[in-house]
Amino acid sequence: MRMATVASGSSGNCIYVGSNQTHILIDAGISKKRTEMGLHNNDIDLKDISGIMITHEHIDHIGGLGVISRKYEIPIYATKKTLEQIEKNKTIGAIPTGLYREIRPDENYNIGDLEICPFHISHDAADPVGYRVNCSDKSVAVATDMGKYDDYIISKLQDLDAIVIEANHDVNMLLAGNYPYQLKQRILGDRGHLSNEASGRLINDILNDKIKRIILGHLSKENNFEELAYETVRSEILMSDNEYRPDDFDIQVAKRDVNSDLVLV
Repeated sequence: MRMATVASGSSGNCIYVGSNQTHILIDAGISKKRTEMGLHNNDIDLKDISGIMITHEHIDHIGGLGVISRKYEIPIYATKKTLEQIEKNKTIGAIPTGLYREIRPDENYNIGDLEICPFHISHDAADPVGYRVNCSDKSVAVATDMGKYDDYIISKLQDLDAIVIEANHDVNMLLAGNYPYQLKQRILGDRGHLSNEASGRLINDILNDKIKRIILGHLSKENNFEELAYETVRSEILMSDNEYRPDDFDIQVAKRDVNSDLVLV
């Protein structure tokens, strides 16, 4: 399996997952041009994408969806309520309804040789999901835009080989920043975003001997920075009582505007 972030952050999200035979995107929140360039840097062509898996309808996850889907006629997979919200969104333009594919959390779907496993997440959207993708004995996952996690989420993220996981904000930076009070409460709430500390604690619950790459994603531009997210997550692992230590894994921070290299698992 292969995995790479094309973009990750509050200004736009797009993640590539694939095998030697099948290629998909998880979210399409940046322009077609940026998506094409990011994929091209890893020798992937947008015309070869077999499906776009949408986590939820916020514009930083669907901003480029209309242009991309119309140009390449790529099927769009999302929950029923998410598809309804996408259809209502006038800013991305009309999308042929024949491209829509409804999915249900906790039901698995196959696209080529990839098994797609959507799962519920807690976020202020119609019916948001994260995705686990399996191929043969390999598994990767995307788990961002979560206000909280629980045993259900932890169960969906066991025995992974790689993950893109949210480390959205530093709590002190958020509280001291210029955001309005209501927005701060939204971000900190159960349907908001995971802090660096919460991300580290979730990572501790899913560490295993297989995992090769942990990519911290969806960082806030205003309330976080790469070094802080990285060091906070490492500290959470270091302070935990499990058998693992930060240097046992390749921990990276996804760039907002630059694609990552391919993770091969």
